[in-house]
Amino acid sequence: MRGDIPLRRSLRSRLLLLSALVSLCSIVATAWLVVSLTAVAIGRQRGQVLADDARIYDALVGFAATHPDWGDVGPVIRELSRRTGRRITLTDEDRHLLADSGEGDRRPARSLPSTASATVDAFAVDTALAPRYDGAPADRIDPRAVGPFRLTARERAAQQATASRVANCMRGPGVLQDVSVVQLPNGREQVMIDGRALDTGDRCRVDELLRRTDTERKALAQLGRLVNGCLTARHAPPVQLADDLTWIPSTARGTPDSRAVTTCLSTARREQLDPYVAPAALLFTSGPDQKIATFFDLSDTNRARIAGVTVAVLLTTMTVTFVAGTRMVRPLRALTGAARRMAEGDESAHVEVTGDDEFGRLAEAFNLMASRRRQLEELRRALVSDVAHELRTPLSNVRGWLEAVEDGVVPADENLISSLLEEALLLQHIIDDLRDLAAADAGVLRLHPEGVDAAALLAQVARAHQGSAGSAGVRLRVLSGDEGPHLYADPVRLRQAIGNLVSNAIRHTPVGGTVTLCTRMKDDDVVFSVEDTGSGISGEDLPRVFDRFWRAEKSRSRQGGGSGLGLSIVRKLAEAHGGTVHVSSVPGEGSIFSLRLPGQHSGPVP
Repeated sequence: MRGDIPLRRSLRSRLLLLSALVSLCSIVATAWLVVSLTAVAIGRQRGQVLADDARIYDALVGFAATHPDWGDVGPVIRELSRRTGRRITLTDEDRHLLADSGEGDRRPARSLPSTASATVDAFAVDTALAPRYDGAPADRIDPRAVGPFRLTARERAAQQATASRVANCMRGPGVLQDVSVVQLPNGREQVMIDGRALDTGDRCRVDELLRRTDTERKALAQLGRLVNGCLTARHAPPVQLADDLTWIPSTARGTPDSRAVTTCLSTARREQLDPYVAPAALLFTSGPDQKIATFFDLSDTNRARIAGVTVAVLLTTMTVTFVAGTRMVRPLRALTGAARRMAEGDESAHVEVTGDDEFGRLAEAFNLMASRRRQLEELRRALVSDVAHELRTPLSNVRGWLEAVEDGVVPADENLISSLLEEALLLQHIIDDLRDLAAADAGVLRLHPEGVDAAALLAQVARAHQGSAGSAGVRLRVLSGDEGPHLYADPVRLRQAIGNLVSNAIRHTPVGGTVTLCTRMKDDDVVFSVEDTGSGISGEDLPRVFDRFWRAEKSRSRQGGGSGLGLSIVRKLAEAHGGTVHVSSVPGEGSIFSLRLPGQHSGPVP
């Protein structure tokens, strides 16, 4: 019997060890399950919020495109709020209430945030909130805004009958093609063959379907007069518009500049559609009423998995499960509460980290996510504010001059039109720079590398900027430190980067100063240097030189300061080539910008 005591003790130790191992495995499995399901739930909630915002924006843009004012938008706002669970408020640009889903339209609007969620403008569709319009025409006019092109009831009925006849004819015996009929926003019917629009053909009398209606002829003629009136004001020859708004010269006097026609066409379309489209409005949305879904309210499958883990722990050891359950619920409640506060808009929501176990790391991960979310929100707000600030001045100038012309204070002469064109080109320059930065940030900036002669490229950049340097009274010279340095890079993007540095140097160099360009080999790299004799940059400002929209001279106007994005683009282009950009400066003496890229032997640019 004495031999049984060690045996029993050994068995008891093994059982205790097995129980501890099973409990430990169960706790680890539960923690992993909780982390996974909580992360998925939070991701789904955020995705749902973004999808709801896009749905609300698209519906309101569609309303604006098809109504001359916002008078009947109340039911639409309330229905969208009911479907998405979000509070929706719509005001005009002066923040006068138009509609509110939470209050009657006649009651005053609640306190609104300083920044609107979006601007609802059928003449300027935001492709970030309406991705299906990405790749649409550059004028960003919502395609549902058809105005005078909308067919009458009789014309629509005739179109439907003709389209049905053509489609039935196309679906003849032995035809394997997929034939369908879709209706365009203006009421015109379009026959689709295998997903492509039928635009010509000798069968089935297709020409009757494609023939322009009286309404469309009148609207297109009106649009053509508006476009040609704009071109005449620009002293450009007239054009003739086709049904798809392409154009050809209408006289033998010459072909107008395509950019001028594009600008006039965009302006004419807005002028023609303006009486039929609601004015721009500000959209404010608040957080959804529903709470964020956590692991406590999941699908049946997920609940069964959690129940299975809990039962296994209870059957193996009640004590360990009780202790583990107590330790588990406390941090999860804190995490759930923080997640709910975050869903309700509390940007300061965080969880107290009480240990270094799975729950402690989960709390750290949640806090890191919340911190990153706050940073991204601050960056988004700063970017929106900066973009609005940069676009406000040229837009205000254009609006001011146009209002002066409308009031008869200033004549619409050639000088005014040239000034307005300069403001439009400035806006286009800012937008192009933002597009390049967005492509670089997203990692989709396309490079086409090839062998480049550094000295020849530097000479091309100097020739391109010789005129602006001469106008500014600045001497532009080129030095070559090494003979024939070569590298493997995209020559177009490289000229853009060096050109931005040269333009920046010319702007900051006073009359009589000098801007010097040189290239040399350093180790295995090619270094491009742009040195000026301008005002220089203070030491405290040097780290911010390549920040977006940053300027050392806060009082400089936009016309004198560029887009504020040139140096940021230089840094992105250098990084895309696997290189770096550096600046050194002495206040009162000048600055030196150095662009360092791998030499030709370093291989192709990734």
